Formats: sequence, C-alpha cells, structure tokens
Amino acid sequence: MLEKFLNQTKFSSQEDFMANFKVNIPEDFNFGYDIVDEWAKISPEKKALCWTNDKGEKIDFTFKDIKEQSDKTASYFQSLGIKRGDMVMLILKRRYEFWFSIIALHKLGATVIPATHLLTDKDIVYRCNAADIKMIVCVGDPIVIKHVEDSLAKSPSLKQVVSIGPNIPQEWNDFHKGIENAAPFVKPEYPNSNDDISLLYFTSGTTGEPKMVAHDFTYPLAHIITGSYWHNLNEDSLHLTLADTGWGKAVWGKLYGQWIAGANVFVYDFDKFTPSDVLHMIHNHHITSFCAPPTVFRFLIKEDLTKFDLSSLKYCTIAGEALNPKVYEEWLRLTGIKLMEGFGQTETTLTVATYPWIEPKPGSMGVKNPQYDVDLLTNDGRWAEDGEQGQIVIKTHGKKVLGLFKEYYRDPQKTKEAYHDDLYFTGDVAWRDEDGYFWFVGRADDVIKSSGYRIGPFEVESALMTHPAVVECAITGVPDEVRGQVVKATIVLSASYKDKAGDDLIKEIQDHVKKVTAPYKYPRIIEFVDELPKTISGKIRRVEIRDKGNK
Repeated sequence: MLEKFLNQTKFSSQEDFMANFKVNIPEDFNFGYDIVDEWAKISPEKKALCWTNDKGEKIDFTFKDIKEQSDKTASYFQSLGIKRGDMVMLILKRRYEFWFSIIALHKLGATVIPATHLLTDKDIVYRCNAADIKMIVCVGDPIVIKHVEDSLAKSPSLKQVVSIGPNIPQEWNDFHKGIENAAPFVKPEYPNSNDDISLLYFTSGTTGEPKMVAHDFTYPLAHIITGSYWHNLNEDSLHLTLADTGWGKAVWGKLYGQWIAGANVFVYDFDKFTPSDVLHMIHNHHITSFCAPPTVFRFLIKEDLTKFDLSSLKYCTIAGEALNPKVYEEWLRLTGIKLMEGFGQTETTLTVATYPWIEPKPGSMGVKNPQYDVDLLTNDGRWAEDGEQGQIVIKTHGKKVLGLFKEYYRDPQKTKEAYHDDLYFTGDVAWRDEDGYFWFVGRADDVIKSSGYRIGPFEVESALMTHPAVVECAITGVPDEVRGQVVKATIVLSASYKDKAGDDLIKEIQDHVKKVTAPYKYPRIIEFVDELPKTISGKIRRVEIRDKGNK
C-alpha cells in the first residue's frame, strides 16, 4: 500500500529519510475508499482489527468485514440525514463500533468529532452549539446516556441520537438494528475534497473553553510516518496503542498509519487500567508492537515481568508526555526493548521522533520528521543555538503542510495567534543538542522563572524519578516574593515509603535532587499525594496542581 503514496519506502539513515521521504497526495483522498476498501479489494481476508475486552469477549475483523460494516453504517447514517459536511460526535470508548462509524463518516464526507465518555451535559451542550453537531453516536452507558439526554433541550442543532446499546432509551436510534436493516450503500457522487474538514478535536486548554482543532481529509496520509517509520509496522504486525477513542492518540495509533501499513490493530476494551491485565494481553495475544504514554510504562515496570511471556513483543514506542530516563533504562533492563519516543500535538501529527535507524537518547524526543521544518525560537525572537532553549515552531514556507491542522474552527483570532508569519507556534519549549536530538523542557506556561533561572519541570521530574521513593511526580512553580517563583514537587510515593512521609523524607529527596541535577533546581516545597490529576489521555494536569497551590 505504501508504494501508492511514496516514491521510496525504505530508508537507511536519517539523512536518507530527510532527503527522500515524500508523500504523493491524490486528489480528493478519502481514507475509507482509498485505504480500507482498497485493502478489502486486494487482500479481503487480511486481519484489520482484533478486539477484546475485560470480560473475555473477542472478535476479529478482516478488511472485508470493515468495508462491509462501514458501508452498512454509512447507509444507515444516510437514512438519518447525515451528508457531506455534517458534524457527528462519537462517544464510543474503545468499542469496535467506533471503527465502523469513523470510516462510514469519512465515506460520507461528514466531519467526525471523537469525544471522551467523561463529558458532562454542560460539555456536550458547549460542543454541540460551538460546532453545530447534528448527530451523536454513543455507548449505552447509563451515565453517558443521561448526559446526552440532559443536553438535548439546549442543543438545537442536534437532530439524531444513536446508542450502540445495551441501554437504548425510547426515541433514540438503535445502532445495531439500524445497520442490520440498512439498504445497500450508494457512494455519494462527490464525497469530499482534500480541503474539507474530516476531523474536529476539542482540545482542553488551560484557560477558557476548549479550542476546535480542524484537520482536512489528507490528514491520515501524514500518519504514514507514524505507523511505518515510528511504530515500525508491517503487514505482519499486531499493534496495540493504549488510548481511548476520544483522544487524538487513537487515530495516531489505532487507525490511520497502522492500516496504511497493513498492520492488524489490537484493541483492548477496559474500564479500569490494571497493569497486569495489559501484560496479559501482550502475553496471550502475541502482540508485536506496543505504544503507550510514560504513565503506563511507569506502572508496568513495577510489575513482576517474569510472570509473562513477552517474547512476541519486538518494538515499543512512547508519547503523550516527556519520558524520564529512569523509565527507559528500567524497561530496557527488564525486556531488552528500547523505548522509541515521539512528540506531536492534536494540531499536528508526529513532529519529532526516534526512528529505527537512530540510537535513542534516554529522555530525548528524537529528531525531525521530514514532513515538518521544525526549529526553536527564543523569547527574544532568535533561532536558538544548539543547547539553547526555545519554543518549538514549524516553518510553513507559505505552503500547506501535510498533517498540520487547517484552523481552529470558527476562531480566526486563536488561529492567527498560533499560526502567523509562516510559523506555527506549538507553545512547547525544548532545546536541541549537537546531534539534532530535541529535549523537552515543558509548556511555555509551565517553565518556572526563579531567581533569574529558567527551570523546566521535566528536568526536575527526571531527577526526582531516580529516587526510590518516587512513583510519580509533577513540578510546578509557586509565587514567591523574593525569588519570583520557587519549585514545588507534588509526589506520589511508592508503597514502601508511604509510612515515612514527613520532614526527614522531604530533606532526603531535596538533597538527592541537588546531587542529581543543578542544585538551584531542587524543590523547595514538597507535597505528598495519593494520586496526580490527569487528563483522559494520561497527561499530568500541572495547571490543576498549580491553580490549587496558588489559591
């Protein structure tokens, strides 16, 4: 399949990759027809999706199955009035109906809005009115159903509500009954153009309401690098990315790049994350490739891995937040597998990454993706030298960049703030070493300015993680009359240290940090907590800790 879109598919070095990687973009590209239906045509019995859940149920889907089910779903959605350009929200957790629905909506030229099941009725009302959402397809979870029901009166654009069951209220549409009785699908004459909006993500901002990140129909092609060259997948791969479908990481790791590569996507549908259950999945199903945020690996390395046969696992990638070197080194020691880090945003695809032909540097995000001209801009407007911190920006050179978002939907002001002068400003700060590797410092808003020093949260967190008492931690800045800000550490202790929480342990941890990193970075304030606040995607919400501490 790669040969359809690339002149060269194999690369021997980063120099080769940067010089020769180029995606040939067809006119009116549609992932549903050009990838899913094409696989169903050339290799109908090829496995596409292996779905299982925490109740022991398991279903395998071939590409032929996915084509047939997405066609039925598209026909059903057509009968409900959905057409090109309509906005449809999917609240489907990790259910296989998500794959039927998103492919069906692509085939219709509609806009897909993946959403988490944790939304309240207030969140749903905001999204419906902000984007004029016409239909919601959701799980039959009573809580989700109630939130959707409570939003109906305040959401005038919302014309159809669909439940996949088992809970299907009166006046709601029954998803499975609908696709079972659907008429043969008739492809629209003009499903889409490349410039149409295919995906809309509501990003959780630190202030104000979420922004609407709009991607066009060429966006899946930007994930060729994600699947084939970061996840290192091929047609024999069985790949597991641990992500809820409401998070952008789901289409990064459970759909676009994986199916273009011809890999089989493994989906584990669960409600509560249990580290040993994930290891059992790898063991029982012979998963070959695994991607998860650092939070997950932090818990996995605490398990007794000798109880599991992980010999099928050949490749591991990691993203979502910066990776502490301690986690890298411990996973390598226990499994012999290097963690290949990557960086990107909802507004982009993979921007910087560690590829198979380069040696990872623990704690580094990796090197440039040839799709993006990435650079670092200092606070005083200079291009950063090696070793100097700067905001990560993408130079666009007056052209449409494959994978870079189209706009913040209906918000030209926010779009202009992030995307001007032929630059996209990520809001993330990093530095680059002499070998071209990028090292994450933190969000621009999270960088701590103390006594004239600029301190990145990640560097202090990495130092803290080398102390045996620390399972998880978050670094934030606290206002200080003398220093401007001081460093605060919020720490989750390991079980063996919980009864030792107190002044002696605080001093021990502070002294440890002074030895591991520059002494001025040590946390002057330490708080022990049972857990850290996180987003649905597993990222630590430093803003919540900071706001709580500043009250």
